[in-house]
Amino acid sequence: MQKKQSLTVVEAQKKLEHYCAYQERCHKEVADKLKELGMIPVAIDTIISKLIQDNYLNETRFAQSFARGKFRIKKWGKNRIVRELKLRHISDYNIKMGMKEISDRDYESTFYQLFEKRKLKVAHLSKLEQKKKIHSYLSYRGWEHPRIYNALNELF
Repeated sequence: MQKKQSLTVVEAQKKLEHYCAYQERCHKEVADKLKELGMIPVAIDTIISKLIQDNYLNETRFAQSFARGKFRIKKWGKNRIVRELKLRHISDYNIKMGMKEISDRDYESTFYQLFEKRKLKVAHLSKLEQKKKIHSYLSYRGWEHPRIYNALNELF
């Protein structure tokens, strides 16, 4: 059986430059990709250092882009965004920087849009069922429990 041809450090670096240029990446994603390519730990550290030096890899930029995108496109709440960033081993400082990308006004209006949309979908159910469905929907998407309870108490 023929062994798979391994990449040189330079070839792997070129591959990862394209990978990082295509979309923002975090260090964990890049390290996982390099492991997948069969690189040894020393080579992984070298390539990651070079990518940071050449500004292909920047965790603050990643956190900001991630927070903006997940909020605007998927309508995630701050709890879910923070949880997902922590799963990617992003530092607390970078998480704070990412969360600054979401304006309070947009956050508030998005919450109420989702709340109203879900309220219409479950209007045919009993009040208790409506509350449960709305709460679980918003909670799953990472919206804060006090915010959900306040909105539910105003409604019912």
